[in-house]
Amino acid sequence: MTVLIKRNTKLYFRDKANFFFSVLSILIIIALYVLFLGNVWGDDTLRAMPGANVLRNCWLAAGLLAVTTFTTPLGALSVIIDDRAKKIYKAFYISPLRRSGISAGYILSAFFVGIIMTVIMAVAWLGYIAFINDGFFAANIYIRLLGLIFLSSLANTAFVYFVVSFVRTHSAFNTVSVALGTLIGFLMAIYLPIGVLPNAVQTIIKLFPPSHTTMLLRQTIMDIPTQVTFEGVPASYMIDFREMMGVVYRFGDFEITPIVSIMALVSSAMVFFGLSLYNLRK
Repeated sequence: MTVLIKRNTKLYFRDKANFFFSVLSILIIIALYVLFLGNVWGDDTLRAMPGANVLRNCWLAAGLLAVTTFTTPLGALSVIIDDRAKKIYKAFYISPLRRSGISAGYILSAFFVGIIMTVIMAVAWLGYIAFINDGFFAANIYIRLLGLIFLSSLANTAFVYFVVSFVRTHSAFNTVSVALGTLIGFLMAIYLPIGVLPNAVQTIIKLFPPSHTTMLLRQTIMDIPTQVTFEGVPASYMIDFREMMGVVYRFGDFEITPIVSIMALVSSAMVFFGLSLYNLRK
């Protein structure tokens, strides 16, 4: 199984076109934000507050990292389609590996790709924030961030693996990749503050397991910058801001805690892995 993991991971990084399209969603989000969406982030009063630019960049960073944990495992799983098209999977089936081991090889390689790419993105973007802010985050923030990257990559890999388990051809995979790459920014509340969306859309986002990745990353990265920006301001303003920007999720008076979100991601990973294995064995 280790050999299969190494093989699948190398194939992903060698395929320049696949690599590019798996990060295309991230590039689109950056372009949309720079060209069109930057002005919708808060009103003039908020943008004039101390540290607002850093806070805005932290909000965007959390969204980009969340998307990376989703799109890069999806791109890495294209190797399954290649193996089916070239009948390579038949050679795996006559090998000593069990089918569960073969599936685990695909899953873990996509999981590792998600971690590697998200860590690279985190180093680049948070390094940029540290540079313009003339200071780095505390060490415990990076530790928490690394843990969330692991958990998010695991849960989102399970989700996309379940989707890919229904795909049999390159054309279908490309269609699915484009559709998910387009929708994921909305479903994970990356493009716009969740508070400006209709209530029905907000409910869908809050019930979509991968969106909890975004919320947890925002809570981690934006914690200190939010306190700096809202220092001396009534606490109610900060509470409203956090809800508007999707830093916290609420259903009525019930606020979803980080523990609940973590449990949702762990449960999602288990359910979708189980469904994927069942679907592939049929």
